[in-house]
Amino acid sequence: MKLELLNPLRWRKSFLIFLLGAFVVVWFAFIDSYSIKTRWELEERKDELKTRTEELAEKSEGLKQKTESLENNPALLEKIAREEYGMRKPGETVYKIKPSEE
Repeated sequence: MKLELLNPLRWRKSFLIFLLGAFVVVWFAFIDSYSIKTRWELEERKDELKTRTEELAEKSEGLKQKTESLENNPALLEKIAREEYGMRKPGETVYKIKPSEE
């Protein structure tokens, strides 16, 4: 009787099919390189990358608009040159005023 239980050739076909099916499910769910777990993680990563791409596209568009405004607006360009870089026109005298420390 015990020999029958240990010999896979004596098992019923339905049990063997169930065992094979369970093995296939476990294999594809957890072990395979394209397992369900791996696919889930890759899908989450893809969503993160799409969000980041959209954010960077918006930032890029803003920078393009700023560049165009600098190219088309000489007054803005002069303001930035004077305020941020301390540039001056020939013959001008620039006075820097320090805030009081009171």
